This record gives sequence, structure tokens and C-alpha cells, in this order.
Amino acid sequence: MTTAIAVSSALKFLEDRWDASVAATLDEPELLRYRSNLFGSDLRLTNFAGGNTSSKITEIDPLTGEPVQVLWVKGSGGDLGSIKRAGFATLYQEKLLALERSYKGVDTEDEMVAMYPLCAFRNNPVAASIDTPLHGFLPFPHVDHLHPDWGIALAASANGKAKMEEFNREFGHHLVWLPWQRPGFELAMMMKRAIAENPGCDGIVLGGHGLFTWGQTQRECYLNTITIIDSIGQFIERHGKGKVRFGGEVIPAREDRRALAVKIAPYLRGRISAQHRWIASFSDAPDVLQFVNSAHAKELAFLGTSCPDHFIRTKIRPLFIPWAADEGLDSLRQQIERSLAEYRKQYRAYYRAFATPTSPAIRDASPTVVLIPGLGMFSFGKNKTEARITGEFYTNAIHVMEGASLLAEGPVSGPVPQCQPGMDPASFKVFSNYVALPALEAFKIEYWALEEAKIRRQPPEKELSRRVALVIGGASGIGREVARLAAARGAHVVVADRDAEGAARVAEELATLTPAEFVTSAAVDIRSRDAIRTAIDAATAAFGGVDILVNTAALFPSSPDGVIADSAWATTLDVNVTANYLLASEIAKLFEDQGLHGNIVFTSSANAVVAKRGSEAYDVSKAALSHLVRELAVSLAPNVRVNAISPATVVKGSTMFPRDRVRASLKKYNIPFQESFSDEELRSRLAAFYAERTLTLKTIDPADCAEAILFLASPRARCTTGHVIPVDGGLTDAFLR
Repeated sequence: MTTAIAVSSALKFLEDRWDASVAATLDEPELLRYRSNLFGSDLRLTNFAGGNTSSKITEIDPLTGEPVQVLWVKGSGGDLGSIKRAGFATLYQEKLLALERSYKGVDTEDEMVAMYPLCAFRNNPVAASIDTPLHGFLPFPHVDHLHPDWGIALAASANGKAKMEEFNREFGHHLVWLPWQRPGFELAMMMKRAIAENPGCDGIVLGGHGLFTWGQTQRECYLNTITIIDSIGQFIERHGKGKVRFGGEVIPAREDRRALAVKIAPYLRGRISAQHRWIASFSDAPDVLQFVNSAHAKELAFLGTSCPDHFIRTKIRPLFIPWAADEGLDSLRQQIERSLAEYRKQYRAYYRAFATPTSPAIRDASPTVVLIPGLGMFSFGKNKTEARITGEFYTNAIHVMEGASLLAEGPVSGPVPQCQPGMDPASFKVFSNYVALPALEAFKIEYWALEEAKIRRQPPEKELSRRVALVIGGASGIGREVARLAAARGAHVVVADRDAEGAARVAEELATLTPAEFVTSAAVDIRSRDAIRTAIDAATAAFGGVDILVNTAALFPSSPDGVIADSAWATTLDVNVTANYLLASEIAKLFEDQGLHGNIVFTSSANAVVAKRGSEAYDVSKAALSHLVRELAVSLAPNVRVNAISPATVVKGSTMFPRDRVRASLKKYNIPFQESFSDEELRSRLAAFYAERTLTLKTIDPADCAEAILFLASPRARCTTGHVIPVDGGLTDAFLR
């Protein structure tokens, strides 16, 4: 069988990214990987972890030594943009095709998935996806299944089949239409029949779902795919000339929308997180604003999405919150409460309507996408990446709804073409030519046992996952170690410091331990309420709120003659006491807005209880801070826990120990040293001296303090508040009396 290909020499929207010099160096599996990466590099072609690609490659059977055909296909859960050679499942093509003899019909198609491992070539452990037979039963060497916005727009149009036929005539293609069918073995059989009945076709439009294309070579397959997608884009653009998108704007975008988004985010995040904490992402991109501010936004949002890959992340529909152009944030809060309560009620009813005794338990009934006219879109996930990607998926859905609406040419009579025989035509809801997936079909995918199994295969979450830690003093010393350890334990971290460049450097360090978008930095002078609010706003803008506040910043005044000036005394109390009060005061407002349990951990000192000569200002300030912790624990209870650590002298990495102070201390204690010693050598000698005064004879490192701080901030210390934990190696002078 030959493949009809109409390759346009002038792509209008897409670009041919194939590099022949690179391709010439690759074998067939690597060409498949290369082709896949090219598709995944352009979100207009497919979304994150969406779609799949395959190649049928001749290899030598390790058992027989004979050549066999092997299906290489993207493994379950893989992402085309980042997939490597090892991410593909490999199956004996002959064994896969033989499964047709065992297939008993659509009611048993899930049982076929358990057979795929029996077809694995070379015991490849990569799990084959549910789309595997869709590739295997197509009689082409190379196959692409993508979810381009333009392609899904055509597939989700009430007049989609007629428009596809018009497209074929206009662009010289030979696409075939199939009505909606959940991905799996039954759809593979439908596609096999469609190819047999339509020789010479060059693609399949899956109603409400996406696009299949193919080719005889890797290059031919790639060109066929991007040409068809680009041509559909041109087709939709022509239909959209002179048309108003989404019925036109009814609410203008607010000029201060980003500032308003920061103000409302903690409140919204707290309400969305009633069952599980979520990380937020915000978008006010032009295409998002065009949609949420439009006349048709509410109706289209309620219909939900069509493509299965979309609503697995976005749920059956987003939450649309009505908010008039002249209303304030208090009104928005009220609308959030009312709309969210109704959304959860509807979601639970949706679950009860379609759940069977074997269905997975109901998941969090909260939305993952929230649309607010005049403002934009909030999206939520278990981490920043998931939150962002969820927003990207709904942005894809917006493009799909827009494209379908532009293809409208009057009312469509009779059942929509997505409806196949045996389905209820009334279950397909239509608005402005856009066809949403029936609620029952959406449920069958959202609560599919195979999807549940995929969720359960994900690695367990870490102790501080879903939490946001704002670390003040994070540019050095204890603060830097707290930031590093929090990131390693799954937290999203905001590194804040008066040394803005130092904070940024630490954030860059953390990006080597955790995804870069889990970390950000901010400048802050903790003596200023305005500066504190700015840092908190930066955390909110990045992640939707804050769960943990840690402050390790402090000041130890010194002078050449050992006499502390009045101004230095005042500054020490400002930084070490008042600033902590200001931090707690400001973060408490956010914690109250969120309505979630919050944690504050400050850094006191063994000096708070050990009196000695020459450090009166520092010692008094730390004694005051220790009591402030107790006062705050009382005033902020029960939803905020406030604790502190009390370390003995921490020399390593501390900005409070510049070279001159270390030299002075070494002289004070008659510890020999040489001027040629490095700063680190000098600090090590001083730290060793301090360790000799403890029961454990161990130096106190920043990492020791970070461990204690994050214990107090973690769920493990959920019943501890108002306490100061010593981290002093057993300093007897600091024993509490």
C-alpha cells in the first residue's frame, strides 16, 4: 500500500526543523527519537506527555537469530519532547497482531493491556501505552498520533466531518473521519477497517480526540504530519477572517490584574487546597484573557474539554468564577466560596452518576483550573511543573474551542459526527459549533482503571512536597543549608536575603538539586514592612502562597575596642528582634488568608541564656527573640505553629564571622594561627575550640541547624509550638534552668 503525501513547499505556521545532517548519523530507533523530539519541541503540535509516535523496525530476534519486525512506540506516560531511546516500548509486531484473535469485544478491551508485556521484545520493561495497538494495526512503517490544537478543533467541531471533506478538496489531502471511541483495542480495530476501506488515505481524524498520520520513511512521516497540521491551521484561519472570537469581549482586562492576582492567590489556593495542598500557576496571556473576558466563556467553560489528554489534567471542566468589572476583591472572595461549593457539589454528582462498584475512589473534588474574568487563569498541581502544564493544557483547550467556533457555518442538524452508532446523540453538548465529550465518556477516562494504575506507579511524594518555604537569610550559612535541604525534601523554595545576588546564586545552586521552576529568589530588608511584603508577594506570584517561613538572618555587632555604640545596639535589636516580629506579623496575614496550617521557625542562640562579657547587645536580642517565639505561638494559635532553634556558635559559612572577627576571637582565646591561613582555616580553628566546650565535642555546622529547623517546620512536629530547640552540641552553660 502506498501513502499519498501532499507536502507543501510553503508552510505558513510551522517550520521544517528536520536537519538532514543530523538525521544521517542516526539509526532507525534514534530517528524515531529525533522525530519525536522535534514534535515535542512545539506545543502547537502536541502537549506535554501527549500523543505518541512509532516505527516498525526490522531487528534480529535474540532467540532465533532470524530478522523480525519490532514495533517501537512511545512508552506509557512518556513525553515526546524529552523522550530518549530508552523511553520506547518495543514489541514483536507479529505477536501484537496475533492478539486480535483473542479480542472478544469492547467490554473486554482493558484485558488486552495485560497481554502487551507478553509481546515485549528483549524483555523491554518499558510499559506499553493503551495507544500501542492503534500504531501496531496501521499498515505503515512510521506513524504519528498528535494532539495539535488545529487538528482537535476540526475533530471537535459539530460540522467536523463535512469540514474535513472540504479541507481534503481544498488542500489535496485524503483524511478519513472516525467518530469518538475511547483509546484502546476497539479503536485500533476501527482504524484498521478505516484504512482497508479507504486505500490511499493519508491521515485519520479521531472525532473529539486528535490526528493520526504516517509515512513510508521517518522523513516522509515527519513531513506528512507537519504539512497536514499546518494546512488545517490555514484552513481554520481562512474561516476565521472577519469573525469575532468567542462572541466578543464583555469584561475588559484589568490594568492591575497581576497585582490583584497576587492578592487573591493565597485565598484561592487555600480554598482549593481543602483536601490536598496545591501549588498555583497564573496566566494572563493574551489568548487566555481573550477567552475569559468573552461573552461565550462561561458556556464554553462549562462544556469542558474534548481531547482525553486535556481533561485528565484539567478535569471534566474548569471553575468559572463570575466577577463584574466594577467589583472588588471582597466580592471576588464571596464568588469563590459560592462557585467552589457549587463546583464540588456538581463534581460529586458527576462521580455518583457514572461510578461503578469497580471504579477508583473519588478524587479531590476541587478544580485544577480556575477562570476569572478581567484577571486570567489560575491552574493548580502537586508541584509548579504540574500546575503550569495544567494551565498549558487548558490554553490548548481554549485554542480548540476557538478553532471549532471559527469553523461554524450555521446550525448543524442531526447527530454530531463524533457520535457513533449506539451512543446517545443528546449526550454530546454543543455550543458555538464546539462539541464537548459526553460526561460518561469523560468519566470512563478520568476514572479508568488503567489511568489509576498509571497514577499509582508514580513515585511517592516527599515530606515537604506541595509546600512553599520562604527562607530569609538564605544567601549563606544556616539559611543556605535550610534552602538546600527544603528543596531536597520536595518543598518549593524562595531564597530571600538582603544580598539579592547571593540569594540568586543559591537559587541557581538549588536548581541543580530540584527542577528550576521549583525555586526562586527575592531581595528583602527585614527591617522594612514594605520590603517584607514585596518578598512575600514574590513567593505568592511564583507559587500561590507560602506554607513555611524560616528566618536565619541576624546581626552580631562588633567594634575594634569592644564598645558597642548606641546606634549599633538599636540596630541589633531592630534586626534580631523587631524584624522577626514584622516578619511574623506580615506572614500571619497570608496564613489567615490561606486558611491553611502555617509554620514559622526563627533562629535564636545559646547566647540567649548564657551571660558573658562583650556580646550584650546580641545576647539580649536573642533572649528577647526566644520569648517572642512563645508570645507569637500563643497569639497565632491554632493554625500557625511558631518555634525556633537555639544553636551554639556556628562559624562555618556565617556572614557574622568575617576574617577580622575570627582573628580577634582566636587572639582572645589564645589560639595560635598564622596570618597566611585562609579564611576557612581560621574558621576551622575557632570552630574546633568551641566544640571542645561541648559534651559531644562536635562542631555545630549549618546543616545541623537546618535539620532541626525543617523538623520543626515539618508534619513530624505537628504538636510542637512555642519551643526553642537547642542545637549546641551539649553546651552545659546553656542548659535550661
